[in-house]
Amino acid sequence: MNEHKYLWAALPLPAVLVDGKFSILALNPAAEQLLMSSERALRGQVLFDAVSFEGDLRVAFERALREDAPLFVKDVGVARAGRVRERCDLQLAPYDAAARQMLLLITPLTQGRSLPLALGPKTAARSVIGMAEMLAHEIKNPLAGITGAAQLLSMGLSGDDLELTDLIVAESHRIVKLLEQVEEFGNLSPPQLTAVNLHDVLDRARRSALLGVGAQIHIHEDYDPSLPEAWADADQLLQVLLNLLKNAAEATGPGGTIRLRSSYEHGFRLRTEEGLGPLLPLQIEVIDNGPGIAPDLIEQIFDPFVSGRENGTGLGLALTAKIITAHGGWVSVSSKPGETIFKLSLQRVPKPSEGA
Repeated sequence: MNEHKYLWAALPLPAVLVDGKFSILALNPAAEQLLMSSERALRGQVLFDAVSFEGDLRVAFERALREDAPLFVKDVGVARAGRVRERCDLQLAPYDAAARQMLLLITPLTQGRSLPLALGPKTAARSVIGMAEMLAHEIKNPLAGITGAAQLLSMGLSGDDLELTDLIVAESHRIVKLLEQVEEFGNLSPPQLTAVNLHDVLDRARRSALLGVGAQIHIHEDYDPSLPEAWADADQLLQVLLNLLKNAAEATGPGGTIRLRSSYEHGFRLRTEEGLGPLLPLQIEVIDNGPGIAPDLIEQIFDPFVSGRENGTGLGLALTAKIITAHGGWVSVSSKPGETIFKLSLQRVPKPSEGA
């Protein structure tokens, strides 16, 4: 691949190189843009775990690899979890027979036929995250040099000149923090789903918030004591709740009120492009009495880099949507002056007859 790196980079069609076990070896820039993730983030993952194909294509792909023969698949949905499902034609072709490597070429069809997944935030900013993730690591290295140089300069300065070098250092640290959030967004691992007591996670989030961002906030609990266990990743769910509590605390300010509410909603499920989704009866709401979200932001609030706060990165709620999507759940928001509600809808633990 190294000797063809310029051709690989210039190839207009999204291309993915896989080995004999369908582990991803490389993606060209067009594939990174389509899948909205970097090669670094996806390299080593099994193709069928990293990318969602409409229908079960594994058997057909394995037969093509076994027979060292090309395979064509017309008009199939291709998606990353929580992203946009794109209608595409696929071509799987032998690349290196000795190494049992195959090249997957993806031809997106008319953009107007693209359909959002039930939980996919709008597409406007999604292509940005893939490019930002690729650049984050490279930017951090020279930024460290800039910060170090500014700190060295500050040792011999005073007055206004010292104030300028301090500003360089402070802004560099802020950029590094943003880049780390971008990398976290791109490198989030799939949830490890187990039986989780939602009230235990809520209590951990509440206690943590009261020791930090919510120290001057009143947090009230309104729980359904009969709530069954959720099918979730407790650590990732805690991350979501901490982020929602942080946002709520910043919205209300000192003396504000946040209410944590849990409930069970029978029969609640989503309608997706494939039909009815799984039941999502477990409901968690984070309710604050802040000024509310501006109407022109509410539709894009889960998109990356969209923020209603000055100096906000706009990645916290995008990460929240990504995590809940990966759980097969749903996140929504409603807002008016004096009341903003972020609602999480999750699956309960499957019954033995249903499987995990």
